[in-house]
Amino acid sequence: MAVAADLASKYLAFRLVAGFPVTVLREQVLAIKAADPRGIGQLIPAHEPVVVVPHILNWTLVLNPGAVFGMGAGQRVFFITFTMLAVGFAVWMFALGTRAKDHWAHVGIGLLIAGGLGNLYDRVFYACVRDFIHPLPGVKFPFGLDPWNSNGAVWPYVSNVADLFLLIGIGIVAVHLWRRDPDTERRSANSCV
Repeated sequence: MAVAADLASKYLAFRLVAGFPVTVLREQVLAIKAADPRGIGQLIPAHEPVVVVPHILNWTLVLNPGAVFGMGAGQRVFFITFTMLAVGFAVWMFALGTRAKDHWAHVGIGLLIAGGLGNLYDRVFYACVRDFIHPLPGVKFPFGLDPWNSNGAVWPYVSNVADLFLLIGIGIVAVHLWRRDPDTERRSANSCV
């Protein structure tokens, strides 16, 4: 269901945000990426962002040739392979690394798998990832600070629902691992021996 929510949100964003449908064709993306991986932005027609909440959230269409924050542009095969391995690891972790009562861990792992599969779908079928969520648009760091080398923007990155699922899933799994009682784990392991 989470994968469907991600793919549906991308579909709707690319149909509605620009005021007209924007079609992304895999062949065009691959042809442009062969010359310049960051050049795929030219496939998105100029459009005004949709202001959802002023200074808090905009929707704007972006094609991401890499991974998180656009890093690794042109490494599509690597990211496809990495995502498949990560999803496999998450399934293994779900099956063998959690107990029936670890409901929050299951939710977190489910969100990790869904986020990975949503972006994997885009990499396979579009040769890039479709992004549209831009939090904190136009908000600048004070005192001229510019840690991201992005004209002082606090959050210059555009993402999608799959990325949101990945971040929430990482947070839930991290809290689960942090809160897990090591003595209980040791007793459980010893009782199985």
